[in-house]
Amino acid sequence: MSITTTTHINLRGDARAALELYRDVFGGELTVVTYGDAHAAQDPAEADQVMWGQVVSPDGFHVMAYDVPAAQPWSPGENPYFVSVRGASAEEISGLWERLSARSTVVVPLAPAGWAPLYGMLRDPFGVVWVLDVAVAYDAS
Repeated sequence: MSITTTTHINLRGDARAALELYRDVFGGELTVVTYGDAHAAQDPAEADQVMWGQVVSPDGFHVMAYDVPAAQPWSPGENPYFVSVRGASAEEISGLWERLSARSTVVVPLAPAGWAPLYGMLRDPFGVVWVLDVAVAYDAS
């Protein structure tokens, strides 16, 4: 198995600044995909906001963050993070999804996405939101 779990912080309009701070503090590489980059901006004013971002350092620090779109409810302290589980293969993520979704509420069904071969989101019986996906290198081109 080759999965990792990562804290995925949910913000509104501050994800880039937060990720830059974490990069400055912990070192590592910053990757940011905006809603505009992914052609997924529902509101043109949010095109430069972070749809997916992360900081990964060579010593093992890893954090992800995104800007919750204005069309979705968000309040600091309510659903402030996801647990992100990233795997190397579709088979690995599908097996984990099957076991975790059996007792959870599916938010986004596990399916191919524009940034990953598989992506899905669910809320477990304890209220924790899990994001599972197959990890691939981001290609900005």
